[in-house]
Amino acid sequence: MVKEIERAGIPVVHMCTITPISLTVGANRIVPTIAIPHPLGNPALAADEEKKLRRALVEKGLKALQTEVEGQTLFD
Repeated sequence: MVKEIERAGIPVVHMCTITPISLTVGANRIVPTIAIPHPLGNPALAADEEKKLRRALVEKGLKALQTEVEGQTLFD
């Protein structure tokens, strides 16, 4: 689905915990996340720390959306 959306001219960021799957499906912009049960957070953190973590991941995703890429790119 990611590749089809990109073909329509809409940039897509695939945020996931298992990046080899993203590479296999052909996602162009890949942002690694935290863990399978909590991809965009960590409930073991204090609320304010988790909020910072989530914000950082979303900002990384937004930066990836704005970045022109040639093929698959992993945004660490």
